Order: sequence, then C-alpha cells, then structure tokens
Amino acid sequence: TLGLVGESGCGKTTTGRCILQLEKATEGKILFEGQDLTKLDSSELSPLRQKIQVIFQDPYSSLNPRLKIRDTIAEPMKVHNILPDSISRNKRVSELLNICGLPSVMEDRYPHEMSGGQRQRVGIARALSLNPEFIICDEAVSALDVSIQAQVINLLEDLREEFNLTYLFIAHDLSVVRHLCQKVAVMYLGKIVEMAECDELYDNPQHPYTKALLNAVPVPDPEVEKDREHNIMTGEVPSPINPPSGCVFHPRCSMAVESCKKEVPVLEDKSAGHHIACTEV
Repeated sequence: TLGLVGESGCGKTTTGRCILQLEKATEGKILFEGQDLTKLDSSELSPLRQKIQVIFQDPYSSLNPRLKIRDTIAEPMKVHNILPDSISRNKRVSELLNICGLPSVMEDRYPHEMSGGQRQRVGIARALSLNPEFIICDEAVSALDVSIQAQVINLLEDLREEFNLTYLFIAHDLSVVRHLCQKVAVMYLGKIVEMAECDELYDNPQHPYTKALLNAVPVPDPEVEKDREHNIMTGEVPSPINPPSGCVFHPRCSMAVESCKKEVPVLEDKSAGHHIACTEV
C-alpha cells in the first residue's frame, strides 16, 4: 500500500482519477503492467479496467439510489461478462457481502436503507467484484465515524492479505496512513516532495513541508500539547493554475534560498529509498 498525503487541492484525487482514466492527463505517462494507459482507446482499456478499481470517498453519492445492493455489485460482473448468468452473479454477490462483513439479506436493500459504514462496505464489495489487482482508495474512510473508520481500515487490511491486492491509499489522516501503508508519498501543489518507507518518513522527515504536516498533527494529551513547540507555516497555498516558479513550496518554506525560486528540485534518492525533492536537504 502506497499512502498519498497532502493538503486539500494538491492533486491527490486528480492523480487517482488520471490513473483510472476518468480524467485525461495533459502530459506524461501512466504505466500499468508496462502499458501506457494514456495511449489506449476504450476497447484496449476495457480488460485493464477489470484490474484497476476504485473505492470513492463519499459512500452517500457513489451508489446509485435507484439500484438495489444486489444489482449495484452485480452490474460490473455483467458489463465485463465475468459471470454470464444471473444465478451465479447473485451467488457471488452474497459471497462478496459476507467477505465485506455484511449479511446477505442486505442485497435486497436500497442505499438509503443503510448507514454510511455499510454503504462503504458495499463500495468495497463492488470494487472486489471484478477480482482486481490494484484498488485506488480515494479517502475511503474520511466520511465515516472514527469507530467505523477503524472497522473499514481493518477490513481493507484483511482483504489486501487475502486477495494479494495493491492499494493507492489517498488520505488526509496521517495516523490512518501510518497504520495501513508500507510506503508514503507526500504531495504539495501537484508535486511529490518526499517519498519513503512509512516508519522512515514518520520518524525521520526531511522535507520542510513533510515536517510541517507531521507537526500539525495534534497530540491527544492536553498537557503535552500545551508545552509542544508549534512551527506554523506562513502564507497561503498558491493557485494550482498559476504555480510559483522553481520549487513550488519556496514561498512558504523557512529554508528557501534564492536558487529555490528558479530551480525545480528533482525527486532524488538521498538515502536507502528515501526520496526527497529539495536542494537544501
């Protein structure tokens, strides 16, 4: 699991949507199993769509309110002709619901008859219906209560091990990312500024933006939080339409020097898989 973190508007969801080909990339390549997805037409993409699935952020808008749960989960199998007859599809729907922790009686319900956590489990079951290899989790737990979040995260972990899945886990919550992910990439204004193994990044952050992100996480102890030193970033996030020249973080960076305004830093492996895009580190 690769965790993709960063503040709102930095391009995390857009990255996921470009991989899914729901948005067209304006430049660059998106490679999956050696194929550039940006160069494939719809007929060539169809078999790859089975291997790449998504769990959307909002469980209230990602399900069709007019379809029963059975039809919602069975529809991808019907479209891709995985199970040709309705009897075998319905049997598979019951299996998927059980795998995702829902009783099979739920298949006759409509989305409005379910809670947010139940709907998100249906979204996970739908993503699994095509036996994918890669699932993009676009803030898959951010709209849920904390107790329900924990259940869904544990479910995602179990499914990853059981079905040998790969996740791109897009999130704001850094504690969730640390629990679920093996590697973390930090994004700022459309650029990856740091990427490393999970424990390495949390224990030894190098990029000034990563340090600021981790420093902003509150400590759940009022005494410790009161005495903790806060290094608050100054300034506002620049417009993604008109980003600053050079390093996109330089207007808010305490370490910035004159060259940062002109040179775009390259994401380099600085030490044993710890990649940093900063000329001053």
